Amino acid sequence: MSSLHKSRIADFQDVLKEPSIALEKLRELSFSGIPCEGGLRCLCWKILLNYLPLERASWTSILAKQRGLYSQFLREMIIQPGIAKANMGVSREDVTFEDHPLNPSPDSRWNTYFKDNEVLLQIDKDVRRLCPDISFFQRPTEYPCLLILDPQNEFETLRKRVEQTTLKSQTVARNRSGVTNMSSPHKNSAPPAMNEYEVLPNGCEAHWEVVERILFIYAKLNPGIAYVQGMNEIVGPLYYTFATDPNSEWKEHAEADTFFCFTNLMAEIRDNFIKSLDDSQCGITYKMEKVYSTLKDKDMELYLKLVRTPGPQWNTDSCTEAGLGDHAGDRGGQAGGEGRVS
Repeated sequence: MSSLHKSRIADFQDVLKEPSIALEKLRELSFSGIPCEGGLRCLCWKILLNYLPLERASWTSILAKQRGLYSQFLREMIIQPGIAKANMGVSREDVTFEDHPLNPSPDSRWNTYFKDNEVLLQIDKDVRRLCPDISFFQRPTEYPCLLILDPQNEFETLRKRVEQTTLKSQTVARNRSGVTNMSSPHKNSAPPAMNEYEVLPNGCEAHWEVVERILFIYAKLNPGIAYVQGMNEIVGPLYYTFATDPNSEWKEHAEADTFFCFTNLMAEIRDNFIKSLDDSQCGITYKMEKVYSTLKDKDMELYLKLVRTPGPQWNTDSCTEAGLGDHAGDRGGQAGGEGRVS
């Protein structure tokens, strides 16, 4: 480790140990990248993404409150619907018109269930392939969600929903226009690699399954945008950073912490995922034109390289690679370095 790098680590530690964090100083340091050593990147992202307040004394209570709230989301959006699904139509005598799967009413529980499945299948397809160059997301987490995996619980988990859904023979894709497309998974494409679809034994879950749960709950809480391809690339670096924190207590709660940081980040960038806003001043087309214009003035070599690269894929890939700790180097902190999300 170079003396310059050691000095940068010390600068971050000095800022973060104060009772009240100096936000502008932290932003200034983060602009050139946040070191991953000692959990610095994890802590800085939580502050810069407005998850942790600037006053250190309130961190414990805030974390307990938010993590408790996330547990409530799990119960309301995964556990309770899973129990209801298991109980719907237990016997033919119990089936009413309202409970019937063919009930066309938009308020029908079955209608909601089927729509949720469409979103879930798209999320499942994307997160299984998250960051294929590293094995992290395929490995089992040290802290599986006990609320979900308790063997005493008899309800339909997300894993079971994906396995049992009648749509499992179809590929479901929801694009940025909000249109859901379905097609055969083997039509015009080679069969996926088997390890993309390997599922760990009961009682264990892979990191990608945790990411799947985060995105599904976000989609349920934000039906206006739900889930759009590319969100998995946004949440991936956040979860990786939090789930590899050297602080075991914070690592244990990586799922909840990632959810709230992702939600705060999406509050700032969600317009980029809405196609109808593309050409407005808050849309992705307008923003990318500004980026290209600035690059053309400041760095012609980089500008020429990027215009030859299909966009905005280069932007998504760069942000994803930047957040994967040692796999990408110290400049990963720039994902949160531009400022505090409000």
